[in-house]
Amino acid sequence: MSKSPFPVAQLQKDYQRLRRSLAQIGYISQGSVVDRSKLRPPRSGYQWTRKLKGKTITVALSQSEFDALAQAIANERKLNQAIRQMEQISRRILFTNRPQSGQRKPLHQKVLDLI
Repeated sequence: MSKSPFPVAQLQKDYQRLRRSLAQIGYISQGSVVDRSKLRPPRSGYQWTRKLKGKTITVALSQSEFDALAQAIANERKLNQAIRQMEQISRRILFTNRPQSGQRKPLHQKVLDLI
């Protein structure tokens, strides 16, 4: 693989920033929530939907439950995005700092999921 466009020190700083951001994430939950009053035609109430063992589960919610779950779902998406970024940075650092094996061709950035 060719040299990283970022110095390793900068990559390590980015990784540490992401680690710290994980500590700030609150409650997490999978799924999605719907304010049914915004559907066409409008309906009453709120609902939470998620997959469980290959089946879709739907739960009716109060407004406070809807608000809390909406935040938890947003937090889970932030968590997943941070983890994906941490994986990319980790691979970049791991393959930049190690000598290449003479038995394989240099790894392309697409193989390492960096682009």
